[in-house]
Amino acid sequence: MFTVPLPAVTTALASASEGAAGGDLLSRLFWLLPVMLLAGKFSGELFERIKQPAVLGELIVGALLGGSVLGIIPTAAGDPLTELVQILAELGVVVLLFEIGVETDIKQMFRVGVGALAVATVGVVLPFLLGFLYWASPLVTERFNLVSNVTTAIFVGATLTATSVGITARVMTDLHALRSVEGQLVIGAAVIDDVMGLVILGIVTALVGGSHVGVLEIGRSVLFAVGFLAAALAVGFALAPKIFSLIDKMQVRGVLLVSAFAFALIVASLANMVGLAMIVGAYAAGLILSGTNQFDVIHNRIKPVSDIFTPIFFLSIGAQIDVRLLNPFVAENQPVLAIGLVLLLIAVLGKFAAGYAAFWKQYNRVGVGIGMIPRGEVGLIFANIGLMNGVLSREVFSAVLLMVIGTTFLTPPILKVAFVRGGTTDPSTGEPEPEAA
Repeated sequence: MFTVPLPAVTTALASASEGAAGGDLLSRLFWLLPVMLLAGKFSGELFERIKQPAVLGELIVGALLGGSVLGIIPTAAGDPLTELVQILAELGVVVLLFEIGVETDIKQMFRVGVGALAVATVGVVLPFLLGFLYWASPLVTERFNLVSNVTTAIFVGATLTATSVGITARVMTDLHALRSVEGQLVIGAAVIDDVMGLVILGIVTALVGGSHVGVLEIGRSVLFAVGFLAAALAVGFALAPKIFSLIDKMQVRGVLLVSAFAFALIVASLANMVGLAMIVGAYAAGLILSGTNQFDVIHNRIKPVSDIFTPIFFLSIGAQIDVRLLNPFVAENQPVLAIGLVLLLIAVLGKFAAGYAAFWKQYNRVGVGIGMIPRGEVGLIFANIGLMNGVLSREVFSAVLLMVIGTTFLTPPILKVAFVRGGTTDPSTGEPEPEAA
């Protein structure tokens, strides 16, 4: 039986993390990518077997492969491989948001209507305000700020806003509660507050360059962001069905997937040109194509692309965390851990309160509140953009990552308890259904 000696594997992995002088850049990249992809998939498999989201495994293995532990994933600013990994990670997050957009059922958003809007609004505004006020208070020292205190506070507040649609939908599906009133409220509100969160992200990204943030600037940014989304969606919904119907008639292999992928990149680039984050454009592109007759085929065919590029994004985020900062026995780390715990508390309470927002409807309010808690992908995207733009320090980034991981770990077990005890509501009758399994 053929075996590879462990020293040879170690040497090969180490070569992927050396500086530019350590070998050909392309060769280093070709060593690094299979390590990242396989590590991401195997860790995801492990976490799914213990009934946890695969993204947690990808984050943790990314931290282990990062510069603070094994040093395999490059994070040093002077290493050209670092920039290549960041480009691939950006592509991964664009594909992820495009996929989420294609998965979004706009009709479902309208069906749950005002109730989901109320839950989403409270679930965005309350955590944002609590996070902003906490960071702007004397409880946080100035040494954690790389830019102005107000700008950092806005970014910290923004990381607390968006609910993870993917994680929430997975848990609801496992509980057979996706079609209940509670399931519709949670998924609808999660989609709506993702849109709100992406608008906030576009705003705070545009404001990173300056230290002053005023009401006029925020209002202008809101109008600009909403205006771009409205224009993109209006034009897209009018033209995309006709264009993609013609493309679907073509016979060349892969033309529908390539056209959809190109469309996502074009809209993402347009968003970037007008000063918004690329993921805003990617999400809008997905929403537009979700209204075409080919959306199901596009969704199925974009999944393998996402399977390759999205783990690179999550592993690269995990690699940014300095694991040494998480040691509670080191006195210098204790403030970072304290910040992470406060952000986790704000994240849980803010979303839990949102479960009571649609007060005029009958439903399991505790279950809806808990279902809104996980931050997952979008919270990580916010934190990573803050880190890459020099707004969040590695200490603050690590604290935010603790919050994201904490909310993601907490939700599945306590949501199951909430639905088993409180039950769900039949959407057709408004009456309680049998207890969730």
